[in-house]
Amino acid sequence: MMKKKLWLAAGIAITGFLTGNAQQKNTGSNYVLIAPGDTEAEIIDKAVAVTPSPRQLRWQRLELTAFFHFGVNTFTGREWGHGKEDPRIFNPTQLDAHQWVKAAKAAGIKQVIITAKHHDGFCLWPTATTAHSVKSSPWKNGAGDVVKEVAEACKKEKIGFGVYLSPWDRNAKVYGSPAYNDFFVEQLTELLTRYGKVDEVWFDGANGEGPSGKKQVYDFERWYQLIRKLQPEAVIAIMGPDVRWVGTETGYGRDTEWSVVPTNNLSQESIAANSQQGLAFKPTGDMMGDDLGSRDKIVKAKGLVWYPAETDVSIRPGWFYHEKEDSQVKTPQKLEDIYYHSVGKNGVLLLNIPPDKRGLLHENDVKNLRDWNTIIQKTFSNNLAAEAKLSSSGKGAKKVFDKKEHTSWCPAPGDTTGTLELMLPQSTTFNVLLLQEQITRGQRIERFVLEYEENGDWKKVTEGTTVGYKRLLRFPEISARKVRLRILSSRKGFFLASFGLYKSAALP
Repeated sequence: MMKKKLWLAAGIAITGFLTGNAQQKNTGSNYVLIAPGDTEAEIIDKAVAVTPSPRQLRWQRLELTAFFHFGVNTFTGREWGHGKEDPRIFNPTQLDAHQWVKAAKAAGIKQVIITAKHHDGFCLWPTATTAHSVKSSPWKNGAGDVVKEVAEACKKEKIGFGVYLSPWDRNAKVYGSPAYNDFFVEQLTELLTRYGKVDEVWFDGANGEGPSGKKQVYDFERWYQLIRKLQPEAVIAIMGPDVRWVGTETGYGRDTEWSVVPTNNLSQESIAANSQQGLAFKPTGDMMGDDLGSRDKIVKAKGLVWYPAETDVSIRPGWFYHEKEDSQVKTPQKLEDIYYHSVGKNGVLLLNIPPDKRGLLHENDVKNLRDWNTIIQKTFSNNLAAEAKLSSSGKGAKKVFDKKEHTSWCPAPGDTTGTLELMLPQSTTFNVLLLQEQITRGQRIERFVLEYEENGDWKKVTEGTTVGYKRLLRFPEISARKVRLRILSSRKGFFLASFGLYKSAALP
């Protein structure tokens, strides 16, 4: 489904960041404008003031989300349908959306997204816009609504609910004309008004030829304004203002992942022109490189925005269910590795779990999800550093163990480095480091190192660059009693909310 090559050319659009007087100094917004004469020090001051919006913060705290790719492709064996499929092929015999959501929740997933419409144009809800939908299928004699069943299951299980609506529609006759944007708004309005609270709206930018032989010019700004009006708490992801794509479908994020990234086409004129509706713009510059937000990047920018990364991958080789892939479901150990490289690299993992032709998550998928969660829960159930005696520079060191995101250890005023030294009750074996910043105070840490004492000498265990919401690092097992974390570089100081040492667990 994803095939990002098609939509990278469409660019990444952002809107709705800007409210209030953009000329005043930013003291806690998810954007900032950089003036032409700003010094590097002034730009760093502005960068640390850029923080997540409430909807972005809620989304980041989810850590684990899921995709359910389901539709006519499930029954044709394709990844991308051509839009000419007979709706009568859609006939799941045991569809149970509650089984999907329960299995996801049991894996630690906090929010799910259903492919309400994929590129083939087949709608999983009884839309008034087209007959190419479940109402023309034999499933429940045309009276079914998959979107409704997923929404109700999410409400029952108390997890987030989101929708994916493909901008590309290979079935709609109006695709490739201005009328399609009206058509799309009708579909989007149905999804945002019929099913209660929607927590995420997910767009890609896939854009091929329609029945008319023309490509569509998408009116993203109009769509964003509609979402903000109808579901103001929903994050708009990937081709939207709140969440960006990490740049790979492998589940592996960057070693250096900044949530504060440059946007170079932000200006006072555009703010003034769009101050009532919100500004829509496409960030210029590299959004796919290894490093998006270092000092070298931001000092050349015209503006900065909080634009965090979503890291997506499917539990199977394909995004839709294919029987031949039943033996190729990612193992719990592979999912564990992905967890460390997505959630553990300042991202949110979006894991696709495709229902099968029965309308159920396959047994292999469910088992591996359950075992994956067992590994994660066993690993992080006991912070081996929690009972350590602490000494530190700065203040509030004990707050790294209070399990509160809004409290933190910070350096003395004016310091950009700091040392946290721990004396463990006894020699302890560990191989995982956890760090979290208090991101409501910005993302600040640029470089850190973990060390342990052996025979009077300090030796390096591991090191890293960015932390952000969460950083996890694995390394060969170390047995030590005395450990220290050194923050080697930060922007205007730092606010470290959590520190943890753990030992990786294995399945029984």
